[in-house]
Amino acid sequence: MSPSLAADILNFAFAEDKPTYKATLAAVAEARRVRPVFLLQQPRARRDPLILNTLTRPSLDAAAATLIRSWLLKKHKAMLADFLDALGIPHQDGVVETLPEKVEDEKLQKAVGTLLSKYPAEVVTVYLHAFNEMNEVNWENLTRLLNEDARLQFGG
Repeated sequence: MSPSLAADILNFAFAEDKPTYKATLAAVAEARRVRPVFLLQQPRARRDPLILNTLTRPSLDAAAATLIRSWLLKKHKAMLADFLDALGIPHQDGVVETLPEKVEDEKLQKAVGTLLSKYPAEVVTVYLHAFNEMNEVNWENLTRLLNEDARLQFGG
């Protein structure tokens, strides 16, 4: 994702989701072998790029995923609901207990089109990739769409 979107996600956690920010900071501090207070003493202009750079390490995939999931659920709840509504999947504020094993191609194409018409493409791309990676059910047609649709490519 773009550096500006990554910064937006971290800024959101800092301003609106202190528990997630603190957990992210703790994970980064542990990976860097420093105490969280050391990172907190750094000016944000120096600390934030350090956090974002460290979150790209494979060992911090869980911390990065938690940060993204929290940002999506708290800042982009309407987008999550729009996607699930378009697919006809019952949910509670964008959260689903059980996903169907598969969805029809036509419904999926329409749902993705709806999101892309209403929300920034990069945010939609982050959501759909996160949705596909973080759920136990992986829809083959969504995986194919994410791999082949130029609108859903990072940096595209």
